[in-house]
Amino acid sequence: MTPQLHAVCFDAHDPWALARFWAGMLGWEPADDPDGIALLPNDDTGFRIRFLPSQEPKVVPNQMHFDLTSTSLDDQAEKVERALRLGARRLDIGQGPDAEHVVLADPEGNEFDVIEPGNSFLAECGFIGALSSDGTQEVGYFWSEALEWPLVWDQDQETAIRSPLGGPKITWGGPPVNPKPGKNRLHVDLAPPAGGDQEAVVERLVTLGASRIDLGQGDVSWVVMADPDGNEFCVLAAR
Repeated sequence: MTPQLHAVCFDAHDPWALARFWAGMLGWEPADDPDGIALLPNDDTGFRIRFLPSQEPKVVPNQMHFDLTSTSLDDQAEKVERALRLGARRLDIGQGPDAEHVVLADPEGNEFDVIEPGNSFLAECGFIGALSSDGTQEVGYFWSEALEWPLVWDQDQETAIRSPLGGPKITWGGPPVNPKPGKNRLHVDLAPPAGGDQEAVVERLVTLGASRIDLGQGDVSWVVMADPDGNEFCVLAAR
Protein backbone atom coordinates (compact mmCIF):
# COMPACT_ATOMS: atom_id res chain seq x y z
CA MET A 1 0.00 0.00 0.00
CA THR A 2 2.51 2.58 -1.19
CA PRO A 3 0.87 6.02 -1.51
CA GLN A 4 1.44 8.48 -4.31
CA LEU A 5 2.49 12.08 -3.81
CA HIS A 6 -0.72 13.74 -4.95
CA ALA A 7 -0.18 17.42 -4.13
CA VAL A 8 1.90 20.09 -2.47
CA CYS A 9 -0.53 22.34 -0.59
CA PHE A 10 -0.18 26.01 0.34
CA ASP A 11 -2.22 27.65 3.09
CA ALA A 12 -3.25 30.97 1.55
CA HIS A 13 -5.08 34.10 2.64
CA ASP A 14 -6.23 34.52 -0.97
CA PRO A 15 -6.01 31.11 -2.70
CA TRP A 16 -7.10 32.39 -6.11
CA ALA A 17 -4.57 35.24 -6.15
CA LEU A 18 -1.74 32.95 -5.07
CA ALA A 19 -2.77 30.38 -7.66
CA ARG A 20 -2.66 33.07 -10.36
CA PHE A 21 0.90 33.93 -9.35
CA TRP A 22 2.11 30.33 -9.53
CA ALA A 23 0.14 29.64 -12.73
CA GLY A 24 1.92 32.58 -14.33
CA MET A 25 5.26 31.46 -12.96
CA LEU A 26 5.00 27.80 -13.94
CA GLY A 27 2.65 27.95 -16.94
CA TRP A 28 0.30 25.41 -15.33
CA GLU A 29 -3.48 25.40 -15.80
CA PRO A 30 -5.97 25.81 -12.92
CA ALA A 31 -8.45 23.08 -12.06
CA ASP A 32 -11.43 22.76 -9.78
CA ASP A 33 -10.64 21.67 -6.24
CA PRO A 34 -13.20 20.79 -3.56
CA ASP A 35 -11.47 22.95 -0.94
CA GLY A 36 -9.72 25.73 -2.87
CA ILE A 37 -7.97 25.91 -6.23
CA ALA A 38 -5.42 23.58 -7.83
CA LEU A 39 -2.84 23.81 -10.60
CA LEU A 40 -2.17 20.79 -12.79
CA PRO A 41 1.35 20.08 -14.09
CA ASN A 42 2.08 20.08 -17.81
CA ASP A 43 5.43 18.29 -17.41
CA ASP A 44 6.86 15.38 -15.44
CA THR A 45 6.45 17.04 -12.04
CA GLY A 46 4.07 14.28 -11.00
CA PHE A 47 2.02 16.22 -8.44
CA ARG A 48 -0.43 19.10 -8.47
CA ILE A 49 -0.24 22.27 -6.34
CA ARG A 50 -3.24 23.11 -4.18
CA PHE A 51 -4.07 26.46 -2.54
CA LEU A 52 -6.28 26.19 0.52
CA PRO A 53 -7.93 29.03 2.46
CA SER A 54 -6.37 29.95 5.80
CA GLN A 55 -6.21 33.12 7.87
CA GLU A 56 -3.20 32.02 9.93
CA PRO A 57 -0.33 34.55 9.69
CA LYS A 58 3.05 33.58 8.33
CA VAL A 59 5.58 34.21 11.10
CA VAL A 60 8.63 32.06 10.25
CA PRO A 61 10.32 30.77 7.07
CA ASN A 62 8.48 27.84 5.54
CA GLN A 63 9.72 24.33 6.22
CA MET A 64 9.59 23.64 2.45
CA HIS A 65 10.21 25.75 -0.62
CA PHE A 66 10.60 25.28 -4.36
CA ASP A 67 13.96 25.46 -6.13
CA LEU A 68 13.30 26.54 -9.72
CA THR A 69 15.93 25.79 -12.35
CA SER A 70 17.33 27.91 -15.17
CA THR A 71 19.20 27.05 -18.34
CA SER A 72 21.38 30.16 -18.72
CA LEU A 73 22.09 33.45 -16.95
CA ASP A 74 19.65 35.17 -19.30
CA ASP A 75 17.03 32.53 -18.53
CA GLN A 76 17.60 32.94 -14.80
CA ALA A 77 17.24 36.73 -15.10
CA GLU A 78 14.06 36.35 -17.18
CA LYS A 79 12.50 34.03 -14.60
CA VAL A 80 13.37 36.41 -11.78
CA GLU A 81 11.89 39.34 -13.69
CA ARG A 82 8.77 37.32 -14.50
CA ALA A 83 8.32 36.54 -10.81
CA LEU A 84 8.73 40.20 -9.87
CA ARG A 85 6.19 41.29 -12.49
CA LEU A 86 3.72 38.77 -11.10
CA GLY A 87 4.08 40.14 -7.58
CA ALA A 88 7.11 38.45 -6.02
CA ARG A 89 9.83 40.31 -4.13
CA ARG A 90 13.49 39.71 -3.46
CA LEU A 91 14.48 38.31 -0.08
CA ASP A 92 17.66 38.64 1.94
CA ILE A 93 18.07 35.59 4.16
CA GLY A 94 21.80 36.06 4.60
CA GLN A 95 22.77 34.47 1.29
CA GLY A 96 25.37 37.17 0.65
CA PRO A 97 26.26 39.10 -2.50
CA ASP A 98 28.21 36.21 -4.03
CA ALA A 99 25.25 33.79 -4.06
CA GLU A 100 24.52 32.51 -7.53
CA HIS A 101 20.89 31.62 -6.78
CA VAL A 102 18.22 34.28 -6.33
CA VAL A 103 15.96 34.16 -3.27
CA LEU A 104 12.41 35.43 -3.73
CA ALA A 105 9.06 35.42 -1.95
CA ASP A 106 5.69 35.02 -3.63
CA PRO A 107 2.88 37.52 -2.92
CA GLU A 108 2.07 35.83 0.42
CA GLY A 109 5.70 35.64 1.51
CA ASN A 110 6.39 32.00 0.63
CA GLU A 111 10.08 31.63 -0.13
CA PHE A 112 11.44 30.12 -3.35
CA ASP A 113 14.75 30.14 -5.18
CA VAL A 114 15.68 30.56 -8.82
CA ILE A 115 18.77 28.40 -9.12
CA GLU A 116 21.76 29.32 -11.23
CA PRO A 117 22.40 27.54 -14.55
CA GLY A 118 24.79 24.61 -14.51
CA ASN A 119 23.72 23.37 -11.08
CA SER A 120 24.80 19.73 -11.29
CA PHE A 121 22.55 18.50 -8.48
CA LEU A 122 19.41 19.55 -10.39
CA ALA A 123 20.75 18.91 -13.89
CA GLU A 124 18.26 16.14 -14.68
CA CYS A 125 15.25 17.91 -13.20
CA GLY A 126 12.63 20.12 -14.80
CA PHE A 127 11.58 23.69 -13.98
CA ILE A 128 10.67 22.70 -10.42
CA GLY A 129 14.02 21.18 -9.63
CA ALA A 130 13.43 20.40 -5.99
CA LEU A 131 11.12 20.69 -3.05
CA SER A 132 13.80 21.80 -0.61
CA SER A 133 12.99 21.02 3.02
CA ASP A 134 14.28 21.73 6.48
CA GLY A 135 14.57 18.32 8.14
CA THR A 136 16.62 15.54 9.60
CA GLN A 137 18.29 12.57 7.98
CA GLU A 138 15.71 10.37 9.73
CA VAL A 139 12.83 12.12 7.98
CA GLY A 140 14.55 11.71 4.63
CA TYR A 141 14.79 7.98 5.27
CA PHE A 142 11.12 7.93 6.33
CA TRP A 143 9.91 9.56 3.11
CA SER A 144 12.14 7.35 0.99
CA GLU A 145 10.44 4.30 2.48
CA ALA A 146 6.96 5.85 2.57
CA LEU A 147 6.93 6.73 -1.15
CA GLU A 148 9.35 4.00 -2.24
CA TRP A 149 11.51 6.65 -3.89
CA PRO A 150 15.23 5.88 -3.84
CA LEU A 151 17.74 8.03 -2.02
CA VAL A 152 19.70 10.05 -4.56
CA TRP A 153 21.78 11.84 -1.92
CA ASP A 154 22.80 10.77 1.58
CA GLN A 155 25.84 12.60 2.88
CA ASP A 156 26.71 14.63 6.00
CA GLN A 157 23.14 14.03 7.28
CA GLU A 158 21.69 15.68 4.16
CA THR A 159 19.30 13.51 2.16
CA ALA A 160 17.37 13.66 -1.09
CA ILE A 161 14.93 11.37 -2.87
CA ARG A 162 13.44 11.33 -6.35
CA SER A 163 10.65 9.39 -7.99
CA PRO A 164 11.79 6.60 -10.32
CA LEU A 165 9.56 8.32 -12.90
CA GLY A 166 11.56 11.55 -12.71
CA GLY A 167 10.33 14.97 -11.65
CA PRO A 168 11.62 17.12 -8.79
CA LYS A 169 13.83 15.91 -5.99
CA ILE A 170 12.76 16.30 -2.37
CA THR A 171 15.68 17.32 -0.18
CA TRP A 172 16.33 17.68 3.56
CA GLY A 173 19.19 19.81 4.78
CA GLY A 174 19.99 18.03 8.04
CA PRO A 175 20.84 19.72 11.34
CA PRO A 176 20.38 22.25 12.70
CA VAL A 177 16.63 22.01 12.10
CA ASN A 178 14.61 25.14 12.83
CA PRO A 179 12.13 25.00 15.73
CA LYS A 180 8.55 24.32 14.65
CA PRO A 181 6.34 26.99 16.27
CA GLY A 182 3.04 25.76 14.83
CA LYS A 183 1.37 24.20 11.81
CA ASN A 184 3.40 24.42 8.61
CA ARG A 185 1.97 26.59 5.85
CA LEU A 186 2.95 23.97 3.27
CA HIS A 187 2.16 20.28 3.48
CA VAL A 188 1.85 17.33 1.14
CA ASP A 189 -1.19 15.22 0.32
CA LEU A 190 -0.74 11.51 -0.29
CA ALA A 191 -3.23 9.37 -2.20
CA PRO A 192 -3.68 5.60 -1.92
CA PRO A 193 -2.64 3.65 -5.02
CA ALA A 194 -5.33 2.73 -7.52
CA GLY A 195 -7.66 0.27 -5.85
CA GLY A 196 -5.90 0.85 -2.53
CA ASP A 197 -7.27 1.38 0.94
CA GLN A 198 -6.76 4.59 2.94
CA GLU A 199 -6.57 2.86 6.32
CA ALA A 200 -4.02 0.34 5.05
CA VAL A 201 -1.85 3.23 3.82
CA VAL A 202 -2.17 4.98 7.18
CA GLU A 203 -1.23 1.87 9.13
CA ARG A 204 1.82 1.30 6.94
CA LEU A 205 2.96 4.89 7.50
CA VAL A 206 2.55 4.46 11.26
CA THR A 207 4.82 1.42 11.19
CA LEU A 208 7.43 3.55 9.38
CA GLY A 209 7.37 6.24 12.08
CA ALA A 210 4.48 8.58 11.28
CA SER A 211 1.70 9.40 13.73
CA ARG A 212 -1.95 10.39 13.53
CA ILE A 213 -2.60 13.92 14.77
CA ASP A 214 -5.63 16.05 15.57
CA LEU A 215 -5.54 19.65 14.34
CA GLY A 216 -9.23 20.14 15.02
CA GLN A 217 -10.07 18.95 11.52
CA GLY A 218 -13.29 17.32 12.66
CA ASP A 219 -15.12 14.75 10.57
CA VAL A 220 -13.27 14.85 7.25
CA SER A 221 -12.50 12.26 4.59
CA TRP A 222 -8.72 12.62 4.89
CA VAL A 223 -6.42 11.50 7.70
CA VAL A 224 -4.02 14.07 9.16
CA MET A 225 -0.62 12.71 10.11
CA ALA A 226 2.86 13.91 11.08
CA ASP A 227 6.20 12.59 9.88
CA PRO A 228 9.03 11.83 12.35
CA ASP A 229 10.02 15.52 12.42
CA GLY A 230 6.44 16.56 13.27
CA ASN A 231 5.59 17.95 9.82
CA GLU A 232 1.93 17.58 8.93
CA PHE A 233 0.69 15.71 5.87
CA CYS A 234 -2.64 14.24 4.78
CA VAL A 235 -3.67 10.86 3.44
CA LEU A 236 -6.64 11.31 1.15
CA ALA A 237 -9.55 8.92 0.82
CA ALA A 238 -9.33 6.32 -1.92
CA ARG A 239 -10.83 7.48 -5.21
